[in-house]
Amino acid sequence: MKKEIYQAPTGAKAQGAVKPKYDKIEEKLLNKLLRLPVLAPPMGNYLPINKSGKTYFLSGQLPLKDGSLGSFKGRLGKEISLENGRAAALQCTLNALAYLKQDLGSLEKVKRVVKLTGFVSGMPGFSQQPEVLNGASDLLVDLYGENGKHARSAVGVTDLPFGACVEIEYIFEVK
Repeated sequence: MKKEIYQAPTGAKAQGAVKPKYDKIEEKLLNKLLRLPVLAPPMGNYLPINKSGKTYFLSGQLPLKDGSLGSFKGRLGKEISLENGRAAALQCTLNALAYLKQDLGSLEKVKRVVKLTGFVSGMPGFSQQPEVLNGASDLLVDLYGENGKHARSAVGVTDLPFGACVEIEYIFEVK
C-alpha cells in the first residue's frame, strides 16, 4: 500500500488550501502506511456504535475495503491463508477506528481498548482463530500502547455475513 503524501495545490486553488490535520493516532497509522477508510452505511437495521456513558460498543465489523470484501471472502484453511486472515482482522480494526473517529472527532479520545470478540470463518479442523485476531490486537497495541491491551474472545464459525472470513466486535472506553 502506498503512503499518501499531501501536495498543496498550485495557482488559484492554492489560496485557501488547507493541509489535512491528523491526530497522533492517525499519524501512527500513516507511518505504517495505513489509512482510515471511507465508511460504508450499516448493512441492516442496527447502530454501528452504541454508547453507554464512556463505553462505546461497536457492532461487528467486516473486513470491507472500498465497499467490498475483495480477497477477504472465504474460509480460513481453504480460500484464505493465515496471513490474509490477519490482514482481514486488521481491516476490521481500521473500519472500527473510522467509526470512532467519525463519532469522537479524534482517535486520541480513546482512553483504552476494553474487549474484542472475533469470529473467524474456517474449515473443520482450523484452530488458529487467536492468531488471526492478532492482526487486530497487534495494531491496537501498536497505536495505544498499554491502553491498547484488551480482553478477547476468538470464536471459530463456519459462515459469516456475505461470506466474510472475519468479523470483530469492539468495546472501547473513551475519555
